Amino acid sequence: MKNESRVITWFSHTVLIILSVICIIPFILLISASLTDQSSLIANGYSLIPKVFSTAAYEYLFDSGSNIIRAYGVSIFVTVVGTTVGIFTTLLMAYPLSRPETPHRGIILFLVFFSMLFHGGMIPSYLIYAQILELKNTIWVLIVAGVLTNGYYIMMMRIFLQGSMSKDLIESAQLDGASEYRILGSIIIPTSTPILAVIGLFTAIMYWNDWQTGMIYITKPELFSIQNLLQRIMQDIQFIQSNMSANAGDAMSQMPSDTAKMAIAVLGSLPILIAYPFFQRFFIKGIMFGAVKG
Repeated sequence: MKNESRVITWFSHTVLIILSVICIIPFILLISASLTDQSSLIANGYSLIPKVFSTAAYEYLFDSGSNIIRAYGVSIFVTVVGTTVGIFTTLLMAYPLSRPETPHRGIILFLVFFSMLFHGGMIPSYLIYAQILELKNTIWVLIVAGVLTNGYYIMMMRIFLQGSMSKDLIESAQLDGASEYRILGSIIIPTSTPILAVIGLFTAIMYWNDWQTGMIYITKPELFSIQNLLQRIMQDIQFIQSNMSANAGDAMSQMPSDTAKMAIAVLGSLPILIAYPFFQRFFIKGIMFGAVKG
């Protein structure tokens, strides 16, 4: 039995390693292409190891008049603040909806579910954010626009709380004189760490990858997020390619257009990929918190 179990373990590990390598290879290919000379990439195609090493694509991006470091700062601020506020509002909304005694619970649930199926559209949203709330060209519009569209996470959190929340534990806490805020902080949040970690990760990725909100509401370069800035650089490269004259072939060959696109993808995704492994412990910690100990 031990040998059989050992074979199954080794087989499972081997399969997982192979699948992991298959998932990693495309990103290695992306990094390799971004560090390849433009002419070599056109002549030889893509490879896992650059045939002609070159950092021209990154030099072009950092020297193109764009402040990438500032854009990273904007994205980090928006991601951290937006994720924190998003988790907080989701929890405060989902917890009362998971309690049967909440007044008008059915109506509120219907409104949350309705917002998941139907959306007012871009024009009403623009009028609300830009004219009524006056958030255009402010960093707060990048945060508020994401916080107000998390109905799916509210329903996910509510279902989790209904399945894991102990009514007897809550009733005993109420008999001991604990307030709702004390119950939320001492019982609900510690036992909800797994779902909070999942929602937090999804929300952070959503904020980090959001470029559309900046394209609609932000026109000041100092407020561009990294995704918004890289998207505009991509548009500039495509514009230059489509408007170069036939006599500008030599200049066009010197411009790292294809490798710059690869470098844009690396700069946009690399930080979140680097940070992701460090958040794995929160998932494990959350499972330990939510486990039933006997």
